Amino acid sequence: MRQVLSISTMRMLVLVLMLVLGWVQWAGAEDWPQWLGPNRDGISSEKIAPWKEPPAAVWKAEVGEGHSSPVVANGRVYLHVKEPARDAETLLAFDAASGKQLFARSYDRAPFNSIFGVGPRSTPVVSDGKVYTLGVTGVLSCWTADDGKLVWQRDTLKQFKVENLKFGVSTSPIVVGKAVIVNVGGKGASIVAFDRDDGSVLWQTLDDPASYSSPILVGKGQAQQLIFLTEDHLVGVRPSDGKVLWQSPFKDQLSESSTTPIVVDDILIASSVTVGSKALRLSLAPDGGAAKTLWQNDKLTCYFSTPVPVGPEHVYMVTGTFRPFPAVALNCVEVKTGKIVWTKANIGTFHAALLRTGDGSLLLHDDGGHLRLLAADVKEYRELAKSKVCGQTWAHPALADGRVYLRDSRELICLKLR
Repeated sequence: MRQVLSISTMRMLVLVLMLVLGWVQWAGAEDWPQWLGPNRDGISSEKIAPWKEPPAAVWKAEVGEGHSSPVVANGRVYLHVKEPARDAETLLAFDAASGKQLFARSYDRAPFNSIFGVGPRSTPVVSDGKVYTLGVTGVLSCWTADDGKLVWQRDTLKQFKVENLKFGVSTSPIVVGKAVIVNVGGKGASIVAFDRDDGSVLWQTLDDPASYSSPILVGKGQAQQLIFLTEDHLVGVRPSDGKVLWQSPFKDQLSESSTTPIVVDDILIASSVTVGSKALRLSLAPDGGAAKTLWQNDKLTCYFSTPVPVGPEHVYMVTGTFRPFPAVALNCVEVKTGKIVWTKANIGTFHAALLRTGDGSLLLHDDGGHLRLLAADVKEYRELAKSKVCGQTWAHPALADGRVYLRDSRELICLKLR
């Protein structure tokens, strides 16, 4: 016998379908849980169309000082900031959709002074229900992601007898397997792996002083390598035990290397403030690996903007000059040769962050607070949209679920781009 659904039943089915579709859309959204995103390469699967009107601010929140970037995981935004008027740093958590503050957890730190701000520079990493932060004075902390409970904490500079950098600790920690790994910069402890559950030291290696750069993970399985740009070298180490697999000298004259290395296929590219950029051809193998210099271009000097690949043969790089005044330019560069294809001058003062979207376009966020959408054109600079979205900033934006999260000197801001 044919049955006819009642209106109330049909309404209930429609509601359930809407909830399911909404959950599927949320579940498919890509988080931005660490420095430079899901794969630590500045690349997102999110697709962003050119906007005609300035992107709308969904919410804003006043926050403390810092250059640390926001991260997004499981519907929450986390930001590391300095407490106003005292030597303390705070992990903040917000609801990603509404901007409601969920918690604020603080800890005391040693005094620190710098002409370029005194707040945290390192970006947190969220992994398996924990948030790991590294403060400007080297305090490494593990927090529960749901309520901000402090699990463990280590003063890395004090523990390994290291003097702080001129502009403060800036490297962003990376989580690999059971370890959270940091470029500490101590003798015999340049790179240190801490147990992610209790903060105990799993391994330590090298004597190189620390740089301001952050590490990346390349390769798969037994051929995986952690790549660091220390003050003295590009270096590849085995994640399981810290064994040094290869080293290549690369020392900035001011000891201010800050850019994160990138890998395009088997080519590693690193940059510095004074000696330009260098490319190595990597060979990854379970028993070690090697790195051979491919090219060096002393004109590709980078302050702290990380390059982004725009295809198998080109990268976009933000380079900087001091004279006649500080300014940065965007360059399209051949991966295999280091040849500059084209240059767009004066896109910022000291910094512009690059992020590649899922359809191959690029978001460029300059230190004056402008957000631009660019076509990944290897022949010329093509700007698809541009808006002033915030105040001055050196932080990298986070892109998740059609929204970009960014911070300036006063606020954390959520913009709707889709």
